[in-house]
Amino acid sequence: MSKRHAFPALALGVSLVFSPLAVAQQQEVAELRRQWERITTQPGEQGDALAALAERAETLVGEYPEAAELLTWQGIILASEARERGGLGALSRARGAREALERAVELDPQGLNGSAYVTLGALYDRVPGGLIGFGDDDTAEAMFQRALAIRPQGIDVNFYYAEFLVESGRQDEAIAHARRALEGETRGERQASDEALRTQARALLRRLEG
Repeated sequence: MSKRHAFPALALGVSLVFSPLAVAQQQEVAELRRQWERITTQPGEQGDALAALAERAETLVGEYPEAAELLTWQGIILASEARERGGLGALSRARGAREALERAVELDPQGLNGSAYVTLGALYDRVPGGLIGFGDDDTAEAMFQRALAIRPQGIDVNFYYAEFLVESGRQDEAIAHARRALEGETRGERQASDEALRTQARALLRRLEG
């Protein structure tokens, strides 16, 4: 199966974990989310802005190493930076994203309402495999399936899974998941990025059904 070997910009939500530091963590998570949303939904070069945001996320994870929501956002930001930079030079960012997300799901087996699993699935789908990277179709599908079990109507998981299914030659299944993405509800805090994914799902569906 041919691979695009690009890295996804993911529109993902995140659940908040309450703790004695919950208020501070929530504020930091909300700010990372706002900045990521602003950067990734505006046209233009995004690499430097995402790199700066990734540095901020790394600092916060150092302060709150057991905060699954911060680790998830670190993974999302690094995956977005990898997609923006592209090529083999992005592999270190992709590996960093995988490490952060795997730690997040260790801390929260629900994967923060499926968000961490969506990102992992897209990474395993898009990263080269073999001796170059860690891409693996079976692992990608397992991650998507875990996310779907948690949030079956999510716009993000259905869109990225539909793309994976297209690459796998499973067009009928891809159409079904593209339709789910098109019909899914946008999340209030992720409205711009969810709507962007809905637009992409609509285009994908037109291509598949045309």
